[in-house]
Amino acid sequence: MSVSIHNQNKERIGQLRAALYDCDAKRLRGQLAEIFAPDCLVQIANPLETLDGVAGLYERAYAPLLRAVPDLERRDFIVMAGETQGQDWVGCCGHYTGVFERPWLDIPPTRHLMAMRYHEFFRYEDGQIVEMQALWDIPQVMMQARAWPMSPSLAPEWSIVPGPATNDGIITAAYDEARSETSLDWVRAMLVSLKRNEISVEAMELDKYWHPKMLWYGPAGIGSMRRVSGFRNWHQIPFLKAMPDRDAFVGTGIFFGDGDYVGFTGWPGMKMTISGDGWLGIAAADQAITMRSLDFWRCENGQIRENWVLVDLLHVYAQLGVDVFERMRELTVARHGRMQV
Repeated sequence: MSVSIHNQNKERIGQLRAALYDCDAKRLRGQLAEIFAPDCLVQIANPLETLDGVAGLYERAYAPLLRAVPDLERRDFIVMAGETQGQDWVGCCGHYTGVFERPWLDIPPTRHLMAMRYHEFFRYEDGQIVEMQALWDIPQVMMQARAWPMSPSLAPEWSIVPGPATNDGIITAAYDEARSETSLDWVRAMLVSLKRNEISVEAMELDKYWHPKMLWYGPAGIGSMRRVSGFRNWHQIPFLKAMPDRDAFVGTGIFFGDGDYVGFTGWPGMKMTISGDGWLGIAAADQAITMRSLDFWRCENGQIRENWVLVDLLHVYAQLGVDVFERMRELTVARHGRMQV
């Protein structure tokens, strides 16, 4: 039996995973050039934004991170692949970790172990990566450095969000198209159902789609929660009160399934208007924004058991005219030795 293109691409992403596991800063630039097409489209979370191909990925993203965390190590706990809109994608979820020794993006170093979750999606053509969409949870690093200057999370923050309870997120089995489509259809139906909030809570049928012991692993700044009740109280209700017109691009985003797993990326993936209070302490002034949300779901026995979610909160604040980094610098000015006297 021939190996599917999705299994081949998961093997190919192993080159990147290996390069960033035993990371050698002197060799990394060359390794990236072998893996990525020279003119690939690279988009990473605010403030990194759109980078100039593989050269920009190294110079503006990985090189500064390696200066700050010289023993940087990549640890994936989800590696999945699939096809959507005639394109072949790989999705990875995990943590970058190491000792935070020098400032990064003006975040003061802790000289302790740090962890930063990533959701990274890669589009392959002819064996090379031609597009990368990635969210790095930079607020998570700010929080570990005690430098987060914005509102506290409503739900608990975990320094390291766990991987799948079933320990099967790095998928190496032969691609199962039927099982993948079943998972994909279920997640799509759930997202469509979520849009019925204008009718009633009951119309959203959350208990139908989500497992009673569901876990929702949100980004730093929102937190993680268990059960539908936790999701509703500490994320969904404040979110919908603030942005009742939110619209997810369910039909046009990058959706693909791999066995029990489903991945989604959109740049952006949602649009909305902040017309009410209650989310992140942001004052409502009918501000129109878009939102980058990169997600992984794991299905179990016909329901969604786990959901890893990253939202580019720094991009949200930037659209509102709030410079989180400037506020962070003001919060930590004494630690940088730059106080005015």
